[in-house]
Amino acid sequence: MSFLWMLLIGLIVGAIAKFLMPGKDPGGFIVTILIGIVGALVAGFLGRSLGWYTEDQPAGFLASVVGAILLLIVYRLFTKGRTTT
Repeated sequence: MSFLWMLLIGLIVGAIAKFLMPGKDPGGFIVTILIGIVGALVAGFLGRSLGWYTEDQPAGFLASVVGAILLLIVYRLFTKGRTTT
């Protein structure tokens, strides 16, 4: 059940991040879920590195959204100027 919960939260976090950063981003709902989950992992890693979270604490909801937005920024930096035909 926790896996399904993680997918649902990942979808919500990814959708909020895509909403806050409108523009050309990858894929549909599966990519949105992955962006949310990886964003939460990024936020947790950065939070633990900065001492905001202990080793057994997950990242908070807002931090997860910020992590997903950072992930979208990095994606856009790497794909800037690419054209698809």
